[in-house]
This record gives sequence, structure tokens and C-alpha cells, in this order.
Amino acid sequence: MIVSSTSKGQKYFSDFLNAHEFNRIGMAASGGEARRILLEIPYDLVVINAPLRDEFGHELAIDLSNTTSAGVLMVVKSELADSVSLRVEDEGVIVVSKPINRTIFYQSLRLSLIANKRLAILQKENSRLQKKVNELREVGRAKCALVQYRHLTEQEAHHFIEKQAMDQRLSVLDIAEDILRTYEG
Repeated sequence: MIVSSTSKGQKYFSDFLNAHEFNRIGMAASGGEARRILLEIPYDLVVINAPLRDEFGHELAIDLSNTTSAGVLMVVKSELADSVSLRVEDEGVIVVSKPINRTIFYQSLRLSLIANKRLAILQKENSRLQKKVNELREVGRAKCALVQYRHLTEQEAHHFIEKQAMDQRLSVLDIAEDILRTYEG
């Protein structure tokens, strides 16, 4: 998505992205419009050509970086680049100064997309690990219930849960939840 208050800026970035095989390009002329569009349509990349009509653009950049999975690039006048960078870089926003060096701009786009792909992989792994931790927690609680109410040892409880899962062709988590419903109501 391109966020630029000027049609000249929108055309420049649109032509650049089209030339580099970016297929789906959305346009917004203000920060408010960009926020509304991004609520409905996710984009992999957002280029903000600052300043915008309704705000400078760093607020939008930080907001999008924190609330979407899009890579966010801000294009600002060279004399403002350092001060804007200090405000937005910790939030994961890449700042490119005007006048634009096409090679640096392209490398910044690629870097942003690569970083987002890496982040998506890490988020997926984090989700998988959280699910596993929750499963282990529930199985642990189920073992405690079996120890308390059936007077099994921890090892016997573990074996019981695994055997039930195999016999019933259910996951260990399903069996643990069943046990917890039975003994903890």
C-alpha cells in the first residue's frame, strides 16, 4: 500500500512497485484513510510518503508496525531522516530519505519483506510452543488428579493417560481434559 498525499508521489511509488513485480497495490491519501483500508485489507508492505495531509506520518508508521504484520517504510526529506529514524526505528519502521536512491529504496523494500517473513516464522513457532506448554500444563494437572483421586504414582498416571490416548485414538490433551472434567468438575 502506498500512503501519499500527492498524486505525483502515488504515481512514482506505484510505478516503482509495479516495475519490481509488486502485484496488489493500494492507495491512500491520508493516515486516516490508510488505517480504514488496512482494517479490511491486509498488505505485506506499506510505504508512507511523509508528510501526509492529516498527520506527519510517523504516528501512522508506528501504529501500523504495532498492529499489523506489514513491513513499514517511511520516505522523508533528508534533513528530517535522522530525527524521524530516532522516533520510529525501535518500532521496526525503515526510514528512507528523499531524494530517493532507487537502489537503496529497493533494498529497503526487500529488507522489510524479508524481516516480516522471518517474524511470521517466529510467530508461528511461538504459537506452536505455547500450545505445547499449555498441553503439558493440562497433562500435568490431569496426572495430579489421578494421583489424588485414584492413588496412582506419577509414572502410573502418565502411563494411564498415554494408554487411554492410544486406545481411544485421541490426543493426550483430549484425555487430560476428560480426566480433569471427571475429577475437577
